[in-house]
Amino acid sequence: MMKAPTEPTSPAAGEPSPPSFALGLGLTNECNLACAFCYRDPTRTDRLSLAQVRSVLDRVPVRSVNLGTGENGMHPEFRSFLAELRARPLKLTITSNGHSIAVLEDAELGAFSDIEFSLDYPSEAEQDAQRGAGNWALLHEQAARCRRLGVPVTFIAVMMKSNYRRLSEIAAIVARRYDAPLRVNVYQAVRSDAFALTYEEYWEGFRALFAATDVIAIGEPLVRAMAGLEQRRAGCGVGTIRVTPRGTTQPCVYWPGHGAALDALLESGSTILDSEPFRAARSLPKACEPCQFRDTCRGGCAGRRRLLGALDAPDPYCPVLRGERPRLDIRFLPARDLPKSESACTTIVMGRA
Repeated sequence: MMKAPTEPTSPAAGEPSPPSFALGLGLTNECNLACAFCYRDPTRTDRLSLAQVRSVLDRVPVRSVNLGTGENGMHPEFRSFLAELRARPLKLTITSNGHSIAVLEDAELGAFSDIEFSLDYPSEAEQDAQRGAGNWALLHEQAARCRRLGVPVTFIAVMMKSNYRRLSEIAAIVARRYDAPLRVNVYQAVRSDAFALTYEEYWEGFRALFAATDVIAIGEPLVRAMAGLEQRRAGCGVGTIRVTPRGTTQPCVYWPGHGAALDALLESGSTILDSEPFRAARSLPKACEPCQFRDTCRGGCAGRRRLLGALDAPDPYCPVLRGERPRLDIRFLPARDLPKSESACTTIVMGRA
């Protein structure tokens, strides 16, 4: 197995990097779709104000901003937010099902360093059955438009029970059509465990993905450890902050609960890393202390452990507990400048088109 030549040297295990944050903003939790596996709260409508966003940007050193959670284009002041963000010295990205991109003019798309489209299945019938009629056509139409305009695109898929064997098919499609990478997040049971992977499905999913793609970055902690990589320099609890549409802050988009009041972030600034949720997000379970992979893995995904009510226990997908060492056939590509590569427990691959 070859080690990625571009992997950076990381700080000491569990210690935060010098603060410069990847900021996730959910301007609204509204969406034109109602996907069963989504983590957003569909029972209420919440929106950030432009004043709140300005206050965060003025108080916290930010290197990149991603607009996520709902369809941000449904916020009535979406263009005002966009104008404010593009005037700042940061990299701006957005994650969308296509709707938020369709409402923007061509010139406005140039504000984004990267535009992410959510694609979870390799066929129109499957995508539309899960997300809604016409979604496949919309996101491909908008991705093609972005590429014509010279705006980079990435696709993002959730690895879950209904698609874990087929992610490489998606990667091949988007590589061939758009020269675009695929970013993969493991499903987290925020609202339901219906789409959650079993231990066997989790590892089969990554083996199948890596067998047919080339890897740009691995952020999923257990997979990173099994790949023989060093500890990440950023990630949840270290280099990311999430501001929710409710005006609260969290260390991870999947962190359970409503989050701390935004005032706590505005008062603390970079020292928000010292608050209990951020410390918890980088905590190491006691059972993991003697493990040879502890510095890289840090007990696995803290958000997943917290969702399961077992923050102090190892990640349930941990193979070491079972006396196993999954074999991963990984071929790395040179690093690419992708703003989301260090922002979450995410894995980025390029399909072999």
